[in-house]
Amino acid sequence: MNTAIPGPIDPPARLLMGPGPISAYPSVLRAMGSPLVGQYDPFMTATMNETQELYRQVWGTKNDATLLIDGTSRAGIEAAMVSLIRPGDRVLVPVFGRFGHLLAEIAERALAEVHTIEVPWGQVFPVSAIREAVERVKPHLVACVQGDTSTTMLQPLEEIGEICRAHGALFYSDATASLGGNPFEMDAWGLDAATAGLQKCLGGPSGSAPISLSERAVEVARSRARVEAGIREEGDAVSSDFIRSNYFDLAMILDYWGPRRLNHHTEATTMLYGARECARVLLLEGRDAVIERHRLHGDAMLAGVEGLGLTVFGDVAHKMTNVVAVEIPEAVVGDAVRAELLSDFGIEIGTSFGPLHGRVWRIGTMGYNARTDAVLTTLAALEAVLRRHGAAVPAGGGVEAAQGVYVGARA
Repeated sequence: MNTAIPGPIDPPARLLMGPGPISAYPSVLRAMGSPLVGQYDPFMTATMNETQELYRQVWGTKNDATLLIDGTSRAGIEAAMVSLIRPGDRVLVPVFGRFGHLLAEIAERALAEVHTIEVPWGQVFPVSAIREAVERVKPHLVACVQGDTSTTMLQPLEEIGEICRAHGALFYSDATASLGGNPFEMDAWGLDAATAGLQKCLGGPSGSAPISLSERAVEVARSRARVEAGIREEGDAVSSDFIRSNYFDLAMILDYWGPRRLNHHTEATTMLYGARECARVLLLEGRDAVIERHRLHGDAMLAGVEGLGLTVFGDVAHKMTNVVAVEIPEAVVGDAVRAELLSDFGIEIGTSFGPLHGRVWRIGTMGYNARTDAVLTTLAALEAVLRRHGAAVPAGGGVEAAQGVYVGARA
């Protein structure tokens, strides 16, 4: 049977203005085209060490245990949670969107005793509610999303670490959607574990998950160490309470990234190059400058959608800098507008999940796409499509409102 062989991959031009993934920085794509080397080549191990130091600065930490998990951002989440949670441990998850539910799901699969508190989507928790829940539940681990793209909300974390420490709990945060575009201070806020992905504000592709662990978190992971039989050496720990995943076993992964260079897996070289470049680009511009850039272009997009007469979803005072949710006008079919933006303008925006599916669009301004031309082009295209679908929107209202933000910033 003869089967036609497809031609070389040739993706269409796209401007990814959804909640992620986004268009990668060109230098990240170039870095990922660099030649491969062996996993223990001196260049490889030096690059791993460089990447660790770069991400310490990105996270705002001195944690030695700062590295990458090979896999999407969810791989980082799973590695943190299955390594830190023993069966029967109490885990508290504040849920304010889809990804809080995900943390609870992963904790449950790790056989934790899971406790959740919830607020309506579009809101965040006052610190008093989290304090009360910690005092009541007495958890081993508090797992909290920082920025939940399903709702676009940004949960304040600054006081939670102190609460956890006072009650003997570990504090973990999923910063996939927020790291790089919103303030994050791992050490100052008292976090024990944090994970992210490259495909949002860090401006890379999905496939590598930065993670950082405090000494307390490392101690928990190490106490559950069991080196697999084929690479085990005399004197290696063989805990009976071992981490229940081999691939996401942080005790072994730490030894892979550490001086021992335990042969746990083969590092995804191309993703390492990409992750390194994401951090390098961010730090070259300056961590605070990148956050400010996300704030500026996020403010411009917010003003722009309001200038089109669209209603913004949720508590805007607690919105992430890098994504806005707008309610879909009753006069239009949301998916049809998104499809036309993609087919006619090459622009992708997102819908949402659960109770917000079909109710809101999510428009991102993050990473490489947190820039003026991307914002103005998206607003102009959105206006054109809305008009074609019968929505009454002010002519030029979106672009004009966004330009007002830019003019004000230059004044």
